[in-house]
Amino acid sequence: MTHSPMAAAWQELGGDPALLPGVSTVVRAGALEARLPVRELARACVGVCALAAAELGARRAGLAQVPRVTVDDGAVATAFVSERHLTIDGRAPVSFAPLSRFWRTADGWVRTHANYPHHRARLLDAVGTAHDATVEDVAGALAGRSAREVEETVYAAGGLAVALRSAKEWAAHEQAVAVARRPLIERGRSGPAGARVLTPLDGGPLLPAAGVRVLDLTRVIAGPVATRTLALLGADVLRVDAPGLPEDPDAHADTGFGKRSTVLDLAADRHTFDGLLAAADVVVTGYRPGALDRFGLSPEALAEREPGLIVAQLSAWGAYGPWGGRRGFDSLVQVATGIAVTEGPPERPGALPAQALDHGTGYLLAAAVLRALTERAEDGRGSLVRLALARTAAWLTDGIERGEAPGAVTDPAAEVPSERRVAGPPYTRPATELPSERRVAGVSYTRPATELPSERRVAGVSYDRPDAWLSERDSRIGRLRHALPPVSFTGGPTDWSRPPGPWGTDAARWA
Repeated sequence: MTHSPMAAAWQELGGDPALLPGVSTVVRAGALEARLPVRELARACVGVCALAAAELGARRAGLAQVPRVTVDDGAVATAFVSERHLTIDGRAPVSFAPLSRFWRTADGWVRTHANYPHHRARLLDAVGTAHDATVEDVAGALAGRSAREVEETVYAAGGLAVALRSAKEWAAHEQAVAVARRPLIERGRSGPAGARVLTPLDGGPLLPAAGVRVLDLTRVIAGPVATRTLALLGADVLRVDAPGLPEDPDAHADTGFGKRSTVLDLAADRHTFDGLLAAADVVVTGYRPGALDRFGLSPEALAEREPGLIVAQLSAWGAYGPWGGRRGFDSLVQVATGIAVTEGPPERPGALPAQALDHGTGYLLAAAVLRALTERAEDGRGSLVRLALARTAAWLTDGIERGEAPGAVTDPAAEVPSERRVAGPPYTRPATELPSERRVAGVSYTRPATELPSERRVAGVSYDRPDAWLSERDSRIGRLRHALPPVSFTGGPTDWSRPPGPWGTDAARWA
C-alpha cells in the first residue's frame, strides 16, 4: 500500500497508524515552493513531531484521547526559515559568511562552508591563499582546479567543500549507496530498564516532556532545532559546549529558545559532566561521528553506561560509509546529493527555499525522542536513534526522475486517510526575505462525531506575510523578533517559556 509522507514517517517512528486521522493540515499554496516536494517533507516532519508530542502528553496526563494535531503550512514555512526572520534589536543576522558560497572550477562547481573561523582558516590553507584573502583571491585560486580535487584537498585539511553532483552522479557514489541502505529513522532499544519515572502531568498547557532532562551536545541548526522543540514541550534542556569552540551568537539565539547554555571542558570538567549525564533522560549529539568517542561518549557507550537513557545521534552524512567521519552542513548535502542541480537554473546550481534538510531532520529527531519516551514509559528501557541529513535528502529526492514526492500516493483511490487536509490561503514569501543562499501506549484516538469533512476550505482569509507566525519579546540579549513554533496540538504550548540567553552563561546543573 502506498502512503503519504507523513504516514511513512510515522511508520518509521513505530507510531500507531490509528492516530494519523487526528492530524489536520492547513494547506497554503506557495509555501516553500520548489521543484522538489519540500512543502510535503516539511509538513510530514512537523506533523509527526506534533503527533508524537500529543501521544506522549495524553499518556502522561491520563487522557482518554490523543489531542488533535494541526499542521499549518504558514507556521511551518515561517519556522523553516526561522534564522532569516530573527532580529535582535532590529538587526537581522547574516546567515552565510563571504567564503561560504559556490565557486566556479575548471570543470564545474564546488561549494564551501566557512562560517566559523577555524573552517575559514583551513579552507584558505588548503587552497593556498593568505588568511586575509578576498573572495576574488579564492575565486582565482579555484578557477583552474577540478571540483573533486578541491573537495578532497579541503577535506584533508579539515575544511569543508563539496563538488556539485547530479542526482545520478550521487546515486553512484559509495556514500549514497550506504545511505540508501538505511532507514530514514534508525531506532533501537537498549536495556536493561533503569529510567527515572516521570510524574503524571496536571494543569495546562499540556507539556509532554515536562521533567525530562536533555543534555544538548549539538551545534548549528538541525540538532538545536530538535532540542529547541523538546524545550518547547517542557523539557529541561541544557546545551553544553566546549569553551574553545564558540557558537555564532545569532545562530545560538535562533535555536536557544527554552534552553539554558553552559560551557564545559570534557577533559578538565569531566566530574561535572558525569554528574549531569547520570541524571539525564536524553542525550542528543550533533558532532561529527566519532568526535566524542575519545571521551567515552559514543552512542553505544552511553547506552550501556546509563540504563534507560535515550541517545539521539545526528550527523550530516551518516555514521557509516566512506564519508561517515566527515563534517557537513545542509548546504553541502544539497550540493552533493543532486538537490542543487535540480533546484538551479540551467548551467548554475541553486538551493532549496529553506535549509529544509536541517529543519526537517531536527523535527524528525525530536519526534524520535518523544516516541522513545513513550516506549520507555512502558518498560523503562532506553533507546538509540540515529538520523542523517543525507538520508533526509534521499527521502526528499526519491522519485526525482519520476516526478514523485517521497512516499507520495500516486493512485488517489489507494490513499489512506492519514491526513485530514484543510485548504487555506496561499503563502507568499515576503519581499524582505533573504534568498535561500543567504541567509501514548494504551491511548487511542476516537474520531468525534462532529468531525469536519476531509476537505474544508477557509474562505475570506488572505496570507501575504509571515506576521501571524512571528512574535516579539525581550531577552538578556535584546529585543527579539522570532518565528513561533509550528508544532501544534490541542492544549499544547504556543511559545517557549523562556527566551534565549547569552551563549555559555548558565550554570552546569539541572534546573
